[in-house]
Order: sequence, then C-alpha cells, then structure tokens
Amino acid sequence: MVPPIPTHRPEAAAPPHRDRKPSRGQVVGAAAAALVVIGGTFFAVTQLGGDGDKGNAEAKGSGNATGPSVPPSDTSLGDIVVAGKPVTGSTKSVRTYADGKLYAPVTGYRSRAFGATGLESIYRTALDNGSSKVITTIDPAVQKAAYEALGDAKGAAIAIDPSNGDILALVSTPSYDPATFSGSTSADGKAWQKLTGDKKNDPMLNRATREAYPPGSTFELVVAAAALEEGLYATVDEATASPNPYTLPGTTTSVSNKSAPGSCKNASLRVALRYSCDNVFAKAAVDLGWAKVKKMADKFGFNDDDTEMPIRVGTSVFPSEPTQAETALSGVGGFEVTATPFQMAMVSAVLANDGKLAPPHMVSKVTGSAGNVQRPYLPDTKRVVSQRTAAELRGAMTAAVTGGTSTAARIGGADVGATTALAQSGSDRIDWCTAYAQPGSGGRQVAITVVVEGESGSGGSEGGAATSVAKRAMQAATARR
Repeated sequence: MVPPIPTHRPEAAAPPHRDRKPSRGQVVGAAAAALVVIGGTFFAVTQLGGDGDKGNAEAKGSGNATGPSVPPSDTSLGDIVVAGKPVTGSTKSVRTYADGKLYAPVTGYRSRAFGATGLESIYRTALDNGSSKVITTIDPAVQKAAYEALGDAKGAAIAIDPSNGDILALVSTPSYDPATFSGSTSADGKAWQKLTGDKKNDPMLNRATREAYPPGSTFELVVAAAALEEGLYATVDEATASPNPYTLPGTTTSVSNKSAPGSCKNASLRVALRYSCDNVFAKAAVDLGWAKVKKMADKFGFNDDDTEMPIRVGTSVFPSEPTQAETALSGVGGFEVTATPFQMAMVSAVLANDGKLAPPHMVSKVTGSAGNVQRPYLPDTKRVVSQRTAAELRGAMTAAVTGGTSTAARIGGADVGATTALAQSGSDRIDWCTAYAQPGSGGRQVAITVVVEGESGSGGSEGGAATSVAKRAMQAATARR
C-alpha cells in the first residue's frame, strides 16, 4: 500500500528558513531615501540581514527537515524519479545519488547521521518501501540547461509549465552532492562539516525557494497588473502623466530612469515595462495606494507563509502600511519588498496562462509495490487577473524583448516576454530575469525566473547573466513537444 501523500510538512520538521527581510531601521526612510544607480536605473538600497537568521543546515535544504535517518541495513529504499529514471538509489548501508549536485534542490538529502530534507523527508515513509517511487515533474533537459548556464555563479532558476503547474526545473548554485554525507563514517562527517562551514557560498541553501531578494523592477509587473485591474489606467497604452524624475512624496528625493529619459516621461505602461521606467511605477504605486498594491501582490502569492510544492517555500513580502514615499519605493521593488525566485516565476506563469494560476507542484504521483498510485492534492486553479490584463501585460513584456531592456531573452520560433532587473542587496548586486516563452507551433510553454548574485561594482547590466540563463532554459523547455 502506498502511504498517503502528505499535504503538510512533517510535524518533526525544523522551522523554515527565515528569509532575509530588512527591518525598517535598515531601509530607506521617507525623509531621506538613499538610492543607487545601476545600469542607468535608480534602485532603493535595502540592507538585508546576515546569515545568522537562516536556521540550521537542514532547514536550508528545503524547509522540511527530519531527524537522523537510519534505515535497516538489509533493506533497500524506494527512489525519486526524473523522466522515468531514478536519480536516487541505495546500498545496504547508504543512500546513493545520480547527478547529486544537479538534482540536490529537488531530492534534498537522506543521511544516516544528519537526517533528511526535501522530497527525501516529505516522502520518507513511502521511500522506506523499496518498491515505491516518487515521480517528479522535472524535465532533465531544462534542469541541466539551467544548471550548466548558471555554472559557478551564486544563483537560482525555476521553470514552470504555466498550463498545468508542473515544475520543469529547480536549480540552485553552488550545489552539493548528497552522496558525500549519506552514511555515518568519519568521511561523511568531514564532508558535512565542509559544506555547513562554507558560509561564503552556502551550497546547502536552496536559493530558488528559500532565499528572498529585493525584486527590483521585476515587481513592476505586479504594480502594472494592479493599475489595470483597479482601473487606474484603461489600457497599457494610456499615457500616465508621470514626470521624469518623479519626486517621492514628502521628500526631495527623486526616482528616474536615465537609460531612456525621453521615453519614460509620461510613458504608458507598455513603454514603461519596455524600458523599466521606475518613475512611472513609483508614481502608479502612490496613485493606487498601499492597500491596492498589496491586494494584488497577495493575489500573486506574496505574504503567504504556507506555500508548499510540496517542499516548503520561503515567504515573499510586500510590506505593511508604508508611508507614501515608502510605497513609491515599494512600487519599483525596493524598500522592504522581497521575493523568492519561485514567487516571481508564479507571476510570469499567471500572465502566460491568461491570468490563472495552476498550482505549481514538483511531484505528479507516488507508486507502490502493488501498482497502486497516490496523487498529491492540488488546490484548484485560481484566477489572479483578468484574461485581458494578462494579455496586455504579455504584450508589454514582449515589447521589452523585441526592442527594450530584455532583448537578450529572444529565442527563435517562440513568443517570448521578459522583464529584467538589477537590484541591490547589501553588498550584492542581484541580476533578475522573469520571463515566459510560448512556441507558435504547438511546443510546450514555460515560465521561468532566474537570479544571479554578484558583487557591487563588478559590472553587468539589465538583460545580462540572468537573462542568458533564462534563454537557455527556455530553449530546452520549448524544444519538447
């Protein structure tokens, strides 16, 4: 018999990773908002917390951690399967992994000495039966394309089929090989100490689901959706009466766009998304008011502490009751706004799927020795924005690819829309790309978000490293029929 698929994380699980969220004392105040210029665009500086609030190493892996895992020495374990092939195995004494670094964010780990995380933890009871299989939705071609494109960078990528919520890729780099500490020997202990002691690279942190970053101008998609849904603007082509620069209410601090200043003054939402016109979205956020922007952010999944797919996802935050100046900065993804790559992938998935969110999930079924099958419970698909709003924003994202800040995302044979950003997190530069691709000849569609971390002053521009990774993964995804 197949044990029931859990719909909640195990009670024994460690507390979820505490996402890096700035306090008001760490961020820009309304009277003296500090801004930095990156790639011609102004962004709010948010000094985020250090590594001390991440929780233990097990919680970093997935947010679903259990205690020591000691299977009977004469019993094999069931397997986690990708595209029909197991990526796990077992001997009489230890768990084994195929392409451990590639799939660690998917499988998590199972160790005789150090417990279990990820799918290894969530489906531990089922996997104790050697004939059971946890069947994932991961596409190995998309997973490998994103992993190889990220290379040695600190970053993450998550790809979703927006039509059904299948997670096609879940990548976090640098990664780790779960096989190096799956046993209980001194070598396993040394490998564990080396991984958990690497504070600089933090290889056991799943950056795709557990790390929340300032989203920069990728958050402008949420503000644009609110502006259309709330009737602030009738269409994406209506002029917005937005001065460039735009002065934050109650301050002498301005938000502007220097890369396309002539285009951003009074720009429509289409033009503003095309050229990442922060002045337009800062003003739109103030005109809408905090409550309406938060309402839309919440509909996309922000401020939800209970997201699972089935591994636990860190919380993305839109702040509570900011001042008008802080609301303006929030409208361009600054102040206290934070988002996981998973969250921004959901935004693109909603827009690609005509305004509806098909619940993202990484496991399609669990099979047992008797041939019976358990399928995970998935909430109903829900409407987030109207079909018209989704179509208009897709058109604006496409314009950014055909002749704006996201031209590097262009791929042949597909309609591609993208939004890119460079934001600042402490001393790190965060390079974002959130995008979708819809092949014109019946291929599979995909929504993707990529984050690449870098040091300030190390160069780069919007449409850079993250966009290159997204392009390669989208090419792999749309090549499948």
